[in-house]
Amino acid sequence: MERSGALKSLKDHLGKPQHTIVIGPRQIGKTTLVKQLAEQLNQANELVYFLTFEDPAILEAVNHHAENIFNYTLLPADVPADKRLYIIIDEVQYAKDPSNFLKLLYDKYAPKLKIIATGSSAFYIDKSFKDSLAGRKKVFEFFPLAFDEFLHFKGEDNLIADWEQMKKRVTYQGLQRNRINSLFDEYLVYGGYPAVVLADTEQEKQEMLKELVNSYMKKDALEAGIKEELKFFQLARLLADQTGNLLNNHELGNTLQMASATVENYIYLMQKTFIVQLLSPFYGNVRKELTKMPKIYFNDNGLRNVLLNNFSKLNDRADKGELLENYVYCRLRQLFDIDNLHFWRTADGNEVDFIVEKHLNKGIAYEVKYNDVQFKPTKYKKFVEAYPDFDLECVCKILTKNDSIEAIRL
Repeated sequence: MERSGALKSLKDHLGKPQHTIVIGPRQIGKTTLVKQLAEQLNQANELVYFLTFEDPAILEAVNHHAENIFNYTLLPADVPADKRLYIIIDEVQYAKDPSNFLKLLYDKYAPKLKIIATGSSAFYIDKSFKDSLAGRKKVFEFFPLAFDEFLHFKGEDNLIADWEQMKKRVTYQGLQRNRINSLFDEYLVYGGYPAVVLADTEQEKQEMLKELVNSYMKKDALEAGIKEELKFFQLARLLADQTGNLLNNHELGNTLQMASATVENYIYLMQKTFIVQLLSPFYGNVRKELTKMPKIYFNDNGLRNVLLNNFSKLNDRADKGELLENYVYCRLRQLFDIDNLHFWRTADGNEVDFIVEKHLNKGIAYEVKYNDVQFKPTKYKKFVEAYPDFDLECVCKILTKNDSIEAIRL
């Protein structure tokens, strides 16, 4: 199954001399994506080779010297004048020094040589890709499926147009509305990992998500040198139970009997392995009133729910509001630059869930409520008065009486 938007982004960069680096969580289809790219290059009669650094022979060779990669491909000197050599490398972070490896190949052979590389964990890429690669790479970050991609993977492409209409008009009552709502409920519970989406039964989905935690999270922890694996997973479960809340490393440390610095390090690892992301507070005219602590969100609701071992139906859940808020965060992260995405909270508890600053002190503010009756406009008077150039909207899933409030349209 093809992620057409992601594939197009990579194809658009093929003409550039810089290395194309694809990063994101494990098991979201990065390898499949670059294999599809290789197939299209082959169909266009380009010179393309696919290699993986999980192959110990290849890894040993390139660790000895970067140019040993040409033991497995055509030599650049043998590439015809009207052609370019494309090498696709899966799991580039396993190289002993991926930064120097890529730098040497770029400086010596670009633009005749084009590297497209995947990396499962930004943690390793962060440590290895030093300033020496400035101007020599473009990083593409991919996440679990958005809801329209989810519909495509489910074979429900005919519903995508109706979904777009539902987002534009809160009163939309098309014939497919109930089907879309049912699938959206499934998406909020099981998330957007491609293999999970394609699984036929709920039991299979749950088993796949458990495998993500038990195998891949554990692998990341092991490779990062985590010494207290049990505490690492206990912390992940605590964070899952606090989705959308302020992150207090000191309180978490006390709960787990860990040093705050260790908590901070473990959360940093979870960020760099795409499990969680932190949302920073918005500082505007009333800096002194605002909290300095970030809020915590998960990159996938399914991963969050498996950590809690809670796959209950959406309507039976006490945390359905948190799941909707986490969805809205993930959607805003896709639509806007993460540096312009924040939340607003004062010391006395006034809060707006999401602030999108499109220009200096101008933009959109979103408050998320599962049901529109939970939204009380008077609660946001302080924000509206302080920031009149931000349009305040409530995003909700259920409209019971107030059609002026926005339904899910992100």
